[in-house]
Amino acid sequence: MNQNKMKQVQQQITQLSGVHSMGVIGDPGCEGLGTYNMKVYAAALEACSGDDITLIAGDLVPAGTGHYYRTIRDMTQVLAGNDVYTLRGNHDTGAYSDYFGLKNYALLTEHFAVIVLDNAFRTFEDEGLLLLSEVLARDDVQQAILAFHIPVPNHFILNCVSEEEFTRLKEAYGPWKEKVKYLLCGHVHSRFVDETDGIPLICTGGGGAMIEDVSKDIRACDVEHHVVHFYEEDGKLLYRISDLSENGYARERKDPVLKQKLEETVQGELMAHLKYLMFADRAKRRGMEHIANLFRALAASEYYHARNFYAVLEHPPVFTESVGTYVPGEEFEYERLYRMLGEYAGEHQSPLAEQAYAAASAAEREHASLLKKAQDMEQFEQKTVYVCPICGNVMTGEAPQRCPVCGGPQRQYEVFEAE
Repeated sequence: MNQNKMKQVQQQITQLSGVHSMGVIGDPGCEGLGTYNMKVYAAALEACSGDDITLIAGDLVPAGTGHYYRTIRDMTQVLAGNDVYTLRGNHDTGAYSDYFGLKNYALLTEHFAVIVLDNAFRTFEDEGLLLLSEVLARDDVQQAILAFHIPVPNHFILNCVSEEEFTRLKEAYGPWKEKVKYLLCGHVHSRFVDETDGIPLICTGGGGAMIEDVSKDIRACDVEHHVVHFYEEDGKLLYRISDLSENGYARERKDPVLKQKLEETVQGELMAHLKYLMFADRAKRRGMEHIANLFRALAASEYYHARNFYAVLEHPPVFTESVGTYVPGEEFEYERLYRMLGEYAGEHQSPLAEQAYAAASAAEREHASLLKKAQDMEQFEQKTVYVCPICGNVMTGEAPQRCPVCGGPQRQYEVFEAE
């Protein structure tokens, strides 16, 4: 393990040699450091490994305790392909400085400066504003990125610092405004590019946290997890935004032994999930609701374990194209596999297995039909889906009084209602 990948900044001004580019990752850890979210962060680190340095634009952790800071630090040092610098977000409280050093500092490269300012509590510190003025006044600084966590006022969101705080920032950089090429922030779990005070504002929060709606024009379904690359070209500081492939991180999948063990672990966790749910049903039928509730909770826990292990292995298609990829599997099950296995069960005097395959086959046919309709995700408008908990049959439209497959009563259907 390279102990120097994640930097603990000790000097307010650090001169870096051989740096022509910087990758930026926003908000990797504010929603937790579970495997499901950290897979995105791992892909972001890999995407930034081609840059000379990486900057995390705040919210490394969900809460500022040593446990979380050590977790993100140790993971970063294993996965990072270059030196990683950080700035403090509103979740990065407590022991932040013990692990990452100064909250206000500047990195000076041959072609540009990165000035990191702490505004985690929605105010810019006097120390940071003084540093900003000092760095911009230098003759060897001609292009600068001002990086902070919470956005300044803009045209997209109200979740930003006050106009008064922005005025303090503008007063600090005002005499050298022409040197400020970009304002860079995180905090918002999406991305947008705006212009404020005549300077491009790049907001990026796509490095791990779940993408959220920003406005009617910037919806979660239109934004992917992403990183931002800043780079020097012909003496000019430019940037580009790169979406992260959901297959961007694949280290564990490449280890055949670990891949097999992970697959076995997923199967074991899902089996435990099913066993606990079935026992919860039995307990509920006997009036033991407290026991049933416990086992439903345990079943949920096992599902999330399975999801995390599977997330390490998952090799998903592009989201916008993914719905249709599930159709062939459903068609194969009801057209061939379940029919064949049902016939085998019937021939071998196994009526319960025969019945289960027949019921599942009917449901898979409806699955395929609904998935075909859902391939056009923007136009799919089916808001209510009913599932018979007895046989698993899926129904839409007006719910029948009895399940057409097994005869289960309508009062037992599970109802799935879109918001």
